[in-house]
Amino acid sequence: MRILYLDLDSTRPDHLGCYGYHRNTSPNIDAIAKESVLFTNYYTSDAPCFPSRTALTTGKFGIHNGVVGHGGTAADVRHEGIDRQFKDRCATDNLAAVLKNNGFRTSLISPFGERHSAWTFYAGYHEIHNTGKSGIESAEEVTPTVLRWIDQNAHDDNWFLYVNYWDPHTPYRVPLDYANPFENDPLPEWLTDEVFERHQQSVGPHGARDMWMYSNRNIWKNVEYPRYPGELLNREQLKQAIDGYDMGVRYMDEHIGHVIDALRAKGVMDDLVVIISADHGENLGELGIYGEHGTADQCTCRIPMIIRWPGARQGAVDHGLHYHLDLNPTLTEMLGVKAPASWDGRSYAPVLREEADCGRDYLVVSQCAHVCQRSVRFQDYLYIRTYHDGFHLFPTEMLFDLKNDPHEQVNLAETRRDLCREAVYYLNEWHDEMMHSMPFDTDPLWTVIREGGPYHAKGFLRNYAVRLEESGRGHAVPELKRRHPREFE
Repeated sequence: MRILYLDLDSTRPDHLGCYGYHRNTSPNIDAIAKESVLFTNYYTSDAPCFPSRTALTTGKFGIHNGVVGHGGTAADVRHEGIDRQFKDRCATDNLAAVLKNNGFRTSLISPFGERHSAWTFYAGYHEIHNTGKSGIESAEEVTPTVLRWIDQNAHDDNWFLYVNYWDPHTPYRVPLDYANPFENDPLPEWLTDEVFERHQQSVGPHGARDMWMYSNRNIWKNVEYPRYPGELLNREQLKQAIDGYDMGVRYMDEHIGHVIDALRAKGVMDDLVVIISADHGENLGELGIYGEHGTADQCTCRIPMIIRWPGARQGAVDHGLHYHLDLNPTLTEMLGVKAPASWDGRSYAPVLREEADCGRDYLVVSQCAHVCQRSVRFQDYLYIRTYHDGFHLFPTEMLFDLKNDPHEQVNLAETRRDLCREAVYYLNEWHDEMMHSMPFDTDPLWTVIREGGPYHAKGFLRNYAVRLEESGRGHAVPELKRRHPREFE
């Protein structure tokens, strides 16, 4: 069995053609989807990138593995302490380690371990190819390494190849000689003039006026990104931002086509498993945020999952609720391999073999790098509870009807207290189960808060308040001072 795992950073499913997007962003991914099972309600358990990939590789929720943020104590996998053996548990329980220890050659093409100093991400791989730019590389800098690997190894049996593409991630950096295929395509209909005007008055990092996190100025020294605007002052710049994201998806998709063509030329497609997913999605206006994955909302935490498994179902769609770490026990079950007892995932292998319902009753997803939030995905709703607002001035509770309001425009928390209470019950039930099932007495979300707040919301507020005054949004400063007095000390 041969397995190709494509990890497409910051790719949101509703900007792929196979998920119904109105732009032709993903013809090669769409072609694979026709031979696959496509999952419509698939979520990372922990956002953004480092927590998400740590949860996937370890098979454990962030509250269990300890990684829920990008800095401080919560950016390190929990120490095993006195029970640690000659090697830590990553050597046996990581997804790649399980495959390696069961006869697979495991290969990784990604810079991600270096980007976040993440040994955990590397554990279990026979070989690691670092593409060298810590996530700023474009597809043309990744694909040659992938093609060389395919040329040298594709005919071998039992391999697992993990490939990481980055092009939809900000800053948008598709080469300038690549023509914009969406130049004449309209913007998504929900981004009306009224919505856009409201976004221009919103506050918080990566808003319409502050695309470079807390300002409209490029934060990358000596590097220009002309496809990525500093702020969105008009609809032309708004279109530039949305086109920039979609061009990243399309450019990446073309390179995925090159990879698939190379595998087809090697004659290995008949027994090749292709898995296409992402670490997280991306807010493109939702909650007033552009070009960032900074919340525990639908657009950040919902991800694509497309599984092409020879001999399994083709052209099928599954609407069940699943975590991304449910992939791990699904793979082991499909391969006839024993799953580690430490994994938190739940297999949905029957969905791949036959039409079956393996979805969960609800999901709890977390974000502690930009804000501190936990959200409950249940029925048609998403309930978001905010513990630290990351300077966005979010209310403590938000509730959205995703069926009728997929872009999170109307907060129902005040009018549907019954649904909020139901969500809080699920949240407490999940939290009790998590705390009872680990040998630690701390929830890392609260570690983040006690250490001063999310990594991307520490030490910026004083200067950002000046930026708000200068850009006509000074009305928000008194409330920011009330909520975050220590930032002004």
